[in-house]
Amino acid sequence: AGAGAGLASAVPPSLGRTTNIEQILQAADDIEDDDPNVARILCEQAYSMAQNLDPSSDGRGVLQFKTGLASVIKQKLAKKDGGSIDRQNDIEVLWNFYLEYKKRRRVDDMQREQEIMRESGTFSTEMGARAMEMKKIYATLRALLDVLEILVGQAPSDRLGRQILEEIKKIKRSDAALRGELMPYNIIPLDASSVGNVVGFFPEVRAAIAAIQNCEDLPRFPYDTPQLRQKDIFDLLQYVFGFQDDNVRNQRENVALTLANAQSRLSLPNDTEPKIDEKAVTEVFCKVLDNYIKWCRFLGKRVAWTSLEAVNKNRKIILVALYFLIWGEAANVRFLPECLCYIFHNMAKELDGILDSSEAEPAKSCVTNDGSTSYLEKIITPIYLTMSAEANNNNDGKAAHSAWRNYDDFNEYFWSRSCFELSWPPAENSKFLRKPAKRKRTGKTNFVEHRTFLHLYRSFHRLWIFLILMFQCLTIIAFHHGKINISTIKVVLSAGPAFFILNFIECCLDVLLMFGAYKTARGFAISRLVIRFLWLAAISTFVTYLYVKVLDEKNARNNDSTYFRIYVLVLGGYAAVRLVFASLAKIPACHRLSNYSDRSQFFQFFKWIYQERYYIGRGLYESIGNYARYVIFWLVIFACKFPFAYYLQIRPLVVPTNIIVQLHDLQYSWHDFVSKGNRNALTILSLWAPVVAIYLMDIHIWYTLLSALVGGVMGARGRLGEIRSIEMLHKRFESFPEAFAKTLSPQRISSRPVPQDSEAATKMYASIFSPFWNEIIKSLREEDYISNREMDLLMMPSNCGTLRLVQWPLFLLTSKIMLANDYASDCKDSQKELWHRISKDEYMAYAVKECYYSAERILKSIVDGEGKLWVDRLFQYLNESIGRDSLLVTINLKKLQLVQSRLTGLTGLLIRDETADRKAGVTKALRELYEVVTHEFLAPNLREEFDTWQLLLRARNDGRLFSNILWPNDLEMKEQVKRLHLLLTVKDSAANIPKNLEAQRRLQFFTNSLFMDMPEAKPVSEMIPFCVFTPYYSETVLYSMSELCVDNEDGISILFYLQKIFPDEWANFLERIGRGESSEEDFKESPSDTLELRFWVSYRGQTLARTVRGMMYYRRALMLQSYLEKRYLGGIEDGYSALEYIDTQGYQLSPDARAQADLKFTYVVSCQIYGQQKQRKAPEAADIALLLQRNEALRVAFIHEEDGVSSDGQAIKEYHSKLVKADIHGKDQEIYSIKLPGNPKLGEGKPENQNHAIIFTRGDAIQTIDMNQDNYLEEAMKVRNLLEEFRGNHGIRYPTILGVREHVFTGSVSSLASFMSKQETSFVTLGQRVLAYLKVRMHYGHPDVFDRIFHITRGGISKASRVINISEDIYAGFNSTLRQGNITHHEYIQVGKGRDVGLNQIALFEGKVAGGNGEQVLSRDVYRLGQLFDFFRMLTFFYTTVGYYVCTMMTVLTVYIFLYGRVYLALSGLDHSISRQARFLGNTALDAALNAQFLVQIGVFTAVPMIMGFILELGLMKAIFSFITMQLQFCSVFFTFSLGTRTHYFGRTILHGGAKVDMMCSFLPILFV
Repeated sequence: AGAGAGLASAVPPSLGRTTNIEQILQAADDIEDDDPNVARILCEQAYSMAQNLDPSSDGRGVLQFKTGLASVIKQKLAKKDGGSIDRQNDIEVLWNFYLEYKKRRRVDDMQREQEIMRESGTFSTEMGARAMEMKKIYATLRALLDVLEILVGQAPSDRLGRQILEEIKKIKRSDAALRGELMPYNIIPLDASSVGNVVGFFPEVRAAIAAIQNCEDLPRFPYDTPQLRQKDIFDLLQYVFGFQDDNVRNQRENVALTLANAQSRLSLPNDTEPKIDEKAVTEVFCKVLDNYIKWCRFLGKRVAWTSLEAVNKNRKIILVALYFLIWGEAANVRFLPECLCYIFHNMAKELDGILDSSEAEPAKSCVTNDGSTSYLEKIITPIYLTMSAEANNNNDGKAAHSAWRNYDDFNEYFWSRSCFELSWPPAENSKFLRKPAKRKRTGKTNFVEHRTFLHLYRSFHRLWIFLILMFQCLTIIAFHHGKINISTIKVVLSAGPAFFILNFIECCLDVLLMFGAYKTARGFAISRLVIRFLWLAAISTFVTYLYVKVLDEKNARNNDSTYFRIYVLVLGGYAAVRLVFASLAKIPACHRLSNYSDRSQFFQFFKWIYQERYYIGRGLYESIGNYARYVIFWLVIFACKFPFAYYLQIRPLVVPTNIIVQLHDLQYSWHDFVSKGNRNALTILSLWAPVVAIYLMDIHIWYTLLSALVGGVMGARGRLGEIRSIEMLHKRFESFPEAFAKTLSPQRISSRPVPQDSEAATKMYASIFSPFWNEIIKSLREEDYISNREMDLLMMPSNCGTLRLVQWPLFLLTSKIMLANDYASDCKDSQKELWHRISKDEYMAYAVKECYYSAERILKSIVDGEGKLWVDRLFQYLNESIGRDSLLVTINLKKLQLVQSRLTGLTGLLIRDETADRKAGVTKALRELYEVVTHEFLAPNLREEFDTWQLLLRARNDGRLFSNILWPNDLEMKEQVKRLHLLLTVKDSAANIPKNLEAQRRLQFFTNSLFMDMPEAKPVSEMIPFCVFTPYYSETVLYSMSELCVDNEDGISILFYLQKIFPDEWANFLERIGRGESSEEDFKESPSDTLELRFWVSYRGQTLARTVRGMMYYRRALMLQSYLEKRYLGGIEDGYSALEYIDTQGYQLSPDARAQADLKFTYVVSCQIYGQQKQRKAPEAADIALLLQRNEALRVAFIHEEDGVSSDGQAIKEYHSKLVKADIHGKDQEIYSIKLPGNPKLGEGKPENQNHAIIFTRGDAIQTIDMNQDNYLEEAMKVRNLLEEFRGNHGIRYPTILGVREHVFTGSVSSLASFMSKQETSFVTLGQRVLAYLKVRMHYGHPDVFDRIFHITRGGISKASRVINISEDIYAGFNSTLRQGNITHHEYIQVGKGRDVGLNQIALFEGKVAGGNGEQVLSRDVYRLGQLFDFFRMLTFFYTTVGYYVCTMMTVLTVYIFLYGRVYLALSGLDHSISRQARFLGNTALDAALNAQFLVQIGVFTAVPMIMGFILELGLMKAIFSFITMQLQFCSVFFTFSLGTRTHYFGRTILHGGAKVDMMCSFLPILFV
């Protein structure tokens, strides 16, 4: 039987694409045990089909397949024991088997049940469990029918054949389920309904599908293909423009889901015939086409429709569908958002004319030479080929950026009205589509990325001018001894000419660095350059001339100050004009006035001169509150920096400088050319150069200090680190249920009427909290962080039963009963005093109460007759005594421990399964308990009363007392017995539960986050849908057994290493799989245990398996939330109601919960070379297939490469974007296959990988996750709250990227990994918290959540141009900000992140990041942000991006400057000579200036944010201990190495690109210092 299955998975692609051989072989395997003869018929037919398709076995793998199949057929024939086979009867045998199989499997009954479910709209959990079985039955029936049809033929001669053919045709016409269940689909089965997937029955989905199928007012168009669904607007668009079939299917589902989710958020009542609401359609329309509308407005063009009000609902859906179809097949052109706008603009106009006609016809722009229509061939391919030619011109990234056009150059062509000269369809002889030739090529657009450090000055000239002028002014004041008078002011005003000259230098750089783009630049841009150049040249000359005259007046010492007045007037006038335009352009409050002034051409001209106008970068302003926030932040820094610079850097050098200038008798040790007769110029330079360098870079240190302070205060206000130990978690556990209900539960649940009684209210909140808490604990057990016993202690009762008090997890109550017993035994006071003493520990009071009530309830439930009467009377007396405060009179507290021991023995039996012997044991235990309670525990009067109770006496004498035991079999009672037993027996301290540090950390963070500020959660049905997106290339998916067991050069295997560093997790794993201490050989005996071992190891490495498991927690959390919400809100499913005991055991099988989760969450892994890995049978391909089988909601996208033939007969490579999932048999099932215009990798690999697969994502948000990340179930429960931030108030714009906190999980591997993780943690928490506060947070990698629609209509979630976009992630942040997005940061949710752990890996990572920042310096994005941000926001942006690396580089340069200065002073003899002169003169300032190396060491302050983070989240003592430990591990050496690495790569990248030189020379001087 296994052979058929093996062959089914080995069908070559060349056969599998055109036939259903794979399905036929799979059916043969499934029915092998039922009827081997039928299986033989199917295998022979499969062989026949393979032979007919490829008789000579030319296709890859065809010969091996046929050989294997022939061998299987021979085996099946051999099993007939030599008996002859009559193939004449094959048709009859197959037909009879088909009828019998259908009857035996109750197919007709199943179809009738499905029809009833479809009509009622109710779906049971049982049906969800049967869905897979139904699909397998349908697949087998379909294969049997297909083989029958082939065997019978089109014109059968016999009566049976004709009868079978008629029956087949009839079944194919009527049996929609047979076809519908087997049609491949992604989320919604749109091509045919499927009862196994209930998404299509949700009201909002039905409404969206009905809206798409509304073709009433559309022109007629051919629709001859018989299909199970109705024709819709996508069929019309495909007919008109020639979109590919699978692109249409893909976007049909995308639009249906987008409309359905928009509809669900409106919370409309469900009608019998749901209709899509106008508001939902308009919302989707405006969001999808927002960039197009802004583009038309910028270019002064009318949009493709008259007005929004004039466009009806159906027309809006058509336009949205058209845009998505254009985008879905655009391939690399998706990186050109305004090019897509241009395409959409023209195609929408074409469509408008077609829609107004009575009959549709193909669009002329998409008609090919052979008369067919193809959007890909006519529109996308010409653009792609030009981009490909330019990409080939970059010499694999080694050519200069100025030598070829990148994606930005192509896109920016569409930022001017001249783009319409391209005509429609795009003219192949246009400049835009001109392919580069040796001497004839189209130049760059708007910007040229020349390799030079001058970009730093050009992009951030305002910063450098400000620092230079402030240094000039402070130095002048210092040399005037701090006196501010008219003479000093006249010298200070020399800043005027300096300001104009520095601006003129920037203008000259603009002129120089635009070289390479003049031919293609807009005329306006060149005009602005020329005007600014002439204006700044003239004004610089004029102001300098005036100032020279002012100095002449000053030196003449006369009273004439005419020139001075003119000079002040000119400067004042210019400053006033600049202030006005700066206010209009940068200050938020002035923007309304700015927009009003734009109507004046005079103001427009001057604003244009002041600030260049691009399509992007307009409106980069924030609200008044945010503006004031970052202005005050920088004013505080300036208030610290400039006094420090004046008093500690500049002023101490004034006197030594004056003295050195006046020293004429200095003895030089060698012949000096520079200082001799030149007032010791080189000596003064050696003195001042380090100070100037430090002056320029120490602003970054002031920023670091203030950001650490602000970040710490923000973290404390955000309640970070409130629960930082397991003891704190214990103390505050009581408050968790209410906090959970109010933050993570929808308002409809948490706002239900709360009982007045506080204990009843707590019980209600606990009933909401407990299922989620228990699922978290189960996930920790599945991950082997806790043992079975710890899981039992951490689990929380449902609190939904009839018990009158709140039941807390046992780990809070452990050993409390024993302590209470001790208190009771020692008690010599009243009942009140004893209870007061017990109640001091609130959990002890809970334990005592629960023990009492549970014992009462259990005893009453397991006995009947006289025994029940005794129990009732006993607890009646006890309750009355408690009520009268006379318990100490009623019972003997000294005997309480004896009662406890008997009760423990009883529960120890009841927690096991029922047997006759155990029932007898329970009877005996009850009688012993009766004896102890009656004769030793109770007071003498009660003892006497029970002894003389005749009814009880007779029962005892007859042996009937407790003889009939009612064993606790219902789930709630079994849980209560087990809990009471643990409560009475567990003596461990709760401080050790859980023992695992990672489990502690996760529970602490989760419970802490419940008290942090987050938006309220919406019900799952109304939440924002999202997708997780992971790019993968060829990294480790799953470790193989050979990799685990092979020893390295030190004789240590991976498995041995992990066993030693995770000993508790290894022990928990062995317990989970039911093994004791095992060796590798033991595991090899059991395939299932071997697989579990591979996953256990892989989940502790940076593997794709770990990432997939973590991200699939989102689906699990949503299923749980959906399942419980339906019950809490009164929905009935499977006979349960909201008031009954809640068991979440089957929530993952609930069809409704699964469908709701699939509607809101998708996970796409873009495995770029998965197709190639499958072809060469790489282990990664098998591992990815295994992940698909284990995760039904996982989708894998990949680029399929195959050989093809062009129209002129030449062999070419064809590329397809494919999406696959696991089918019912666990094999890859192709969902979509979209042809690409060529090889998609034109730029950087990762963004190209993301771009080809992003068309398969769904939802309104997309979380970008790397394949070295992890996630946790408890964090996944907060994703609804996080997504609501997109609708939150975060300034004047809604967020477009939500930043998320990361936990670096690789810190425990080594000290280097620890340093790296702590450095990274400091940045991703405190650092990004401050950046978001100052409105300059970008996208620094993962796991940020993007507004999907915003970004896919604006170029995607990364940029891909070769080399310049090597740090592809951060450009998504730049792009989002420049396009008026808003980026926030949120710390109540976290995901795991792996980091580099070895020195080589760390060096390579640091080099990549530093090199990426070097490329950013050259980029147009950084230039535009530096130019268009207001001054204060620009400062933050600079010092937190490229400025950080500039300051790092300047730190190294400062060391060089200082060392070479000291070397010069020492070797020339000046050091000794000047010191001798200083002693002679008695000047200590000179010595202080010469020993200024302490200034070099102020870089130690950059560690302050890390220390602040430690204090905030670990506490002061732990922070101090952690910091001291790092110092003892020589972290300073590591950070010095890191500093040198960054400096080397940053500088070399700017100058030479990816040049590799010896790094040691970069940081040896620093190590020396």
